[in-house]
Amino acid sequence: MAQQQMPSSHKALMLELKSLQEEPVEGFRITPVEESDLYNWEVAIFGPPNTLYEGGYFKAHIKFPVDYPYCPPTFHFLTKMWHPNIYENGDVCISILHPPVDDPRSGELPSERWNPTQNVRTILLSVISLLNEPNTFSPANVDASVMFRKWRDSKGKDKEYAEIIRKQVVSTKVEAERDGVKVPTTLAEYCIQTKVPSHDSSSDLLYDDLYDDDIEEEDDDDDDAEAVGQMAGEGGFNDEEDSGNEES
Repeated sequence: MAQQQMPSSHKALMLELKSLQEEPVEGFRITPVEESDLYNWEVAIFGPPNTLYEGGYFKAHIKFPVDYPYCPPTFHFLTKMWHPNIYENGDVCISILHPPVDDPRSGELPSERWNPTQNVRTILLSVISLLNEPNTFSPANVDASVMFRKWRDSKGKDKEYAEIIRKQVVSTKVEAERDGVKVPTTLAEYCIQTKVPSHDSSSDLLYDDLYDDDIEEEDDDDDDAEAVGQMAGEGGFNDEEDSGNEES
């Protein structure tokens, strides 16, 4: 009997996993859920320093389809998250994980969605960017979106959103201790722990908290946000009023 041929997706995932282990993305730790199963990965996310998520230890799950990379994987948070672009069940709503179909109702262009040139590295960069710069145009969690905009537009005076995030960060410390993980809390620790090469553009994602006492002029913040969106493959985020439409 002829030996069964290995799916091309299996080979692709083997190469991606090897690449991510040799040159990790800052702030992430990736391991297969089971060594024999390359289609299910567990992701540990360290909250970037100088953001609301600093000191956080968030777990997620990536599930790949058999026809990867022609179809996108799913990204699901196992840790409870309060975020405009994360559903209450933990599923992430982000353009890069949507199939490249023409859906005018979504407000997304096919070019903003998944294509076979994308990979796990670009997904991780998109997720870390989304945590700090939510897309409030088409939210998955409308209440979180409204709360985030109040916090942002008030320049941090409305603290409800920030307080919820910080409580979630504190609650992850128990999980980190149980897993024997030391969560980086400074920029130096964050970069050294993952040993990302200095040329990796993901380091540009670590910018000062939007409402720090020593923030630069507001125009500079807008430029930084636009750069992060382009780096993550999102093409920036639309700042129109919330549509209240939960389609994603």
